[in-house]
Amino acid sequence: MTTRLSERRTLVLLLALTSGTGIVDAACYLGLGRVFTGNMTGNVVILGMGLAGAEDLPVAGPLVALAGFFAGAALAGRFVRGRRGWGPWTSTVLGAVAVALGGVAVALLVVDESPHQSFALVLTAVLATAMGGQAAAARAVGFRELTTVAVTANLVGLASDTWPGRDSRQVGVARGLAVVAIVLGAAVGALVVQWHLAAAVAAATAVVATVTVAAWAPTSPGAGPVTPG
Repeated sequence: MTTRLSERRTLVLLLALTSGTGIVDAACYLGLGRVFTGNMTGNVVILGMGLAGAEDLPVAGPLVALAGFFAGAALAGRFVRGRRGWGPWTSTVLGAVAVALGGVAVALLVVDESPHQSFALVLTAVLATAMGGQAAAARAVGFRELTTVAVTANLVGLASDTWPGRDSRQVGVARGLAVVAIVLGAAVGALVVQWHLAAAVAAATAVVATVTVAAWAPTSPGAGPVTPG
C-alpha cells in the first residue's frame, strides 16, 4: 500500500534526508579520514588524487565507501524495484538506514576518541552502505528526479530545465532547495563534530528516523498521491 502524501510534504521529507546526507558527509570527512559516504563524486575525485599521491589523500577510505554505497544501493534497489511512492518498502529501507547510523553513533560514543584506521574503515563501510540504501529509497519515491545525495545532478537539472514553464520552475525550486539542504546539513555536521563525532552521526540518525515516522503520520483528507516527475 502506497502512502498518500502531498507534493509539499514529500519535498520536505526528501529535503530532510538531503540535509542528513550533508551531516553524515561532514562527519565522515572531518572525523573518519577525509572520505565521503554520500557524495560519491567527491570520493572518486579524492581517490584519483590519492592514487597520484597528492597531499597524502586516502585511497582505502574512498574505495571502501564506493563499495559500501554500491552494495547498499544494490540491496535497497532490489527491495524497492518496481515500486513507487512512499510505502512499506521505503519505510523498511529508511528504518534500516536509521538503525545503521544509530549503531555507528553508539560505536563512536563507546570509543570516545578518534577511531583507529581499521575501525574507521569499518564505520565508513557501514555509513556508505546506509547512504546507498537511503539514495535508492529516495529514488523509489520518484519525486521529480530529485536526488538526496548528488549535488551535481541537482545543479544540472536546475540550470538546464528550470524556466520554460510553471512546472519546470517548481522542479527548479525543489532542486535548488536540495542544494541548500545539503549545504546546511554539512554546516551543522561540521559544527556538531567539533563537540563529538558521535553526536553528528546521532543527529543524522534522528533526521532519518523522523522522516521514516513522518512519512506514515496521518495525512490531511485532501492530500493526493505524489506525481512522479
